[in-house]
Amino acid sequence: MKTSNRLMKFPGLADVHVHLRVPGGEHKEDYRTGSAAALAGGFTTLMAMPNTNPAITSAEGWQAAQMQANHESLCDVALFMGVSMSSIEYLPELSKFAPALKLYMDLTFGDLRIEGMENLERIAELWPRDKVLALHAEGESVRVGLKLAEKFQRRMHFCHISRKDEIEWIAEAKGQGLPVTCEVTPHHLFLPEADAVRLGSLGDMRPRLASQSDVDALWSHINTTIDCVASDHAPHTLAEKQTSQNPPPGVPGLESTLPLLLTAAAEGRLSYDRIVTLLFTNPRRIYSLPEQPDTWLEIDPGECYEFPDHDLYTKCAWSPFSGTHVKGRILRVVLRGKEVVRNGVVHEIIR
Repeated sequence: MKTSNRLMKFPGLADVHVHLRVPGGEHKEDYRTGSAAALAGGFTTLMAMPNTNPAITSAEGWQAAQMQANHESLCDVALFMGVSMSSIEYLPELSKFAPALKLYMDLTFGDLRIEGMENLERIAELWPRDKVLALHAEGESVRVGLKLAEKFQRRMHFCHISRKDEIEWIAEAKGQGLPVTCEVTPHHLFLPEADAVRLGSLGDMRPRLASQSDVDALWSHINTTIDCVASDHAPHTLAEKQTSQNPPPGVPGLESTLPLLLTAAAEGRLSYDRIVTLLFTNPRRIYSLPEQPDTWLEIDPGECYEFPDHDLYTKCAWSPFSGTHVKGRILRVVLRGKEVVRNGVVHEIIR
């Protein structure tokens, strides 16, 4: 991070947990709108989840989706491979394509949940050790994941950790030298469960919002145990969230993540350098993401405004953080030497 007078220069950031809804959910988001939202929020690299419709669990499905992402996205997008009960034995071949595998140990959309220790151990064994195995694990599933990391002495990355006991288990595992990393989301950092009542279905996500003591525990580990902040950007239309008899869980977050963290830094809850570590240094190290030369953000850390300060680029066009007063504005985003954002406006540059 560099400073010039009151302005700051950050590197292009990476969000390693987003749902871009392709294929099958393009009415919620697509590669163009999701990557535009990313750029507006200061992210120049995304890693997209495989629980789509159909799920990405084959070489053909991954290649088709990655080719489409390369063609339509305004920033860099890498796709996770998913694994179902029927695709476990194909993991050595599938590992030749995707940079990382997403393993769902708890409920998710589609047929990606893996149950049974034998199946979990087989996945941990078959997926190459030089590639990350990312876990959707909640509660006791976190402890199971830690046991897998210990038994196989392999890298495990725990997604959207949200509870006090979970982050403490991971801290203990790190203290024992296990090769584990973890991420937290902005909504679990900034919205306790009381906000779920205020927001109604717009505050429903997985994992659900937690108690204030859980939120406090995450903040107590923000400078130590926590490796990344990732948005878990999971857009749904307002109609789906507000009028459906069974509203789908998930909230958008690409455009609000950095403003919220800049605000926390202005309040002294973490440093600006730590933001860079959580959104750039560690994500790129964990997932071995390629460098992006001449890519950076210009930020005014002192400017206050009400979020959002621009029409949202995400196709769902809403945020659980709308109306939040924040401090820290993204002025410019430059990707590989080309200005792609100025004052909240994304330039539609085809790469």
